[in-house]
Amino acid sequence: MNMAISANRLELLQIARSVAAEKNIDEKVVIDAIEGAITKAALSRYGAIHDIVAKIDTKSGELTITRRQTVVPTHDEVLNEAQQIALEDAVKLKPDVEVGYVFTEQLPLFDFGRVMSLTGKQVITQKVREAERMKQFDEFKDRVGEVVNGTVKRAEFGNIFVDLGRGEGVIRRDQTLPRETLNMGDRVRAYIYEVKHELKGPQIFLSRSHPGFMAKLFTQEVPEIYDGVIEIKSVARDPASRAKIAVFTSDNSIDPVGACVGMRGSRVQAVVGELGGEKIDIIPWSPDPATFIVNALQPAEVSKVVLDEDENRVEVIVPEDQLSLAIGRRGQNVRLASQLTGWSIDILTEEQERERREKETATLVDLFINALEVDDMMARLLVSEGFESIEDLAGTEIDDLMEIEGFDQEVAEELQARAREHLELKAKELEEKISSLQIEQALLELDGVTPQIAIALAEGGVKTVEDLAGLVSDDLRGWFEVKNGERVREAGILDSFNLSSEDADAMIMAARVAMGWVEAATEETEEAASTDGQA
Repeated sequence: MNMAISANRLELLQIARSVAAEKNIDEKVVIDAIEGAITKAALSRYGAIHDIVAKIDTKSGELTITRRQTVVPTHDEVLNEAQQIALEDAVKLKPDVEVGYVFTEQLPLFDFGRVMSLTGKQVITQKVREAERMKQFDEFKDRVGEVVNGTVKRAEFGNIFVDLGRGEGVIRRDQTLPRETLNMGDRVRAYIYEVKHELKGPQIFLSRSHPGFMAKLFTQEVPEIYDGVIEIKSVARDPASRAKIAVFTSDNSIDPVGACVGMRGSRVQAVVGELGGEKIDIIPWSPDPATFIVNALQPAEVSKVVLDEDENRVEVIVPEDQLSLAIGRRGQNVRLASQLTGWSIDILTEEQERERREKETATLVDLFINALEVDDMMARLLVSEGFESIEDLAGTEIDDLMEIEGFDQEVAEELQARAREHLELKAKELEEKISSLQIEQALLELDGVTPQIAIALAEGGVKTVEDLAGLVSDDLRGWFEVKNGERVREAGILDSFNLSSEDADAMIMAARVAMGWVEAATEETEEAASTDGQA
């Protein structure tokens, strides 16, 4: 670029327009860059202490270089005499001048030297490159979630750089398909999962392993999904190995699974081919969690499902010969089913479930025998009637107890009396233990802290509200660590209570509020938080 100002005055405009057209950016950005380069050169020539501005008339192409001085109230506020002038001196130059007025002086034009020309070119090149990057960011930031086609430009340290036409994207090593080799010049399809600013400029992050990539491929291959007749509810992937996709339609005349498979598997095979032979299970979605989980574990057959909605966990009971199929190779099938449904899935065989049930029954029978001083037959009868604790028995109406076969009023009253006597004895023992452990009274009064929990906390070294406030949820519930390459679980102080993370956090937060470390959440803030979470 010729930086000599003696050139035709329209030359600068012509340069700006040609660069803008070539780089597909706004002409004003290029003009601003040229003005910035000329301003920098003028400061080098006249001195950096001056306030100098170069301006190009966008109609005539005429260039002016102006030095400015701003009027300030007093001499004491003049920090730079080259850029500021006190009001007292300014009125001598212009009688009606006011504070804030800017005196301007047009400087003569000059020819750039070789060094100034090179510097100017660098400034313009940098500004144009920044404008290109911002245009690239603006163009692609709203395209997150799209599948794009590109050409592999180069590979660096396992990262693949892709020419997208008006931008460059990168497929990081962890977003490529395992065992897939992409060479320079190869055409490739990928999913835009993030566009963000980084130190080296806007970055377009692409993926071929993202679940959204599979969903978009099905959208392209299945017209019913594109038209919104069939909805993709969720996707879970083990890239280049196996995947599950849950589909649903409210149109009873359409089979969503069949539509996704296509005639002789044509549609699903098109997706499989793009994903390097990844095996895909197409699952019918159901609003009923139990049904959806059973579907998600296909091709394994399920005998029974037991949901724990508080913990978002589910126990799945399968026949012995279905266990390995339900779990899958290296746990793949159950892991993908868990990702697909959003539930933590525990798989047991019918034999394991029967053994556990027998063990639980035996534990309850022993409890009733020892606490109520009854025989084995009586204890088993109580278990069979659904009693799971001494508290259940103590709180049951006498009339309800008398409805049990073989129970008359005398037997019912005697059992309930023994149950209450046992609970009173246990309560006394708890009080004595609490006293001996020297537990702070304020800790006992916290929401969620039962006498049993207080004793467990004290035995774990937590005897005051302050002790509890300083903990985190994992201290109470337990956590996992990697030791010698293996994932090992460390027990929490309240491990035996099976606290949910919400209950553990609430208990610790109550302690922090009691200590005055945080403010108690009001109904309004809780409602606002809930609203934000749903937005």
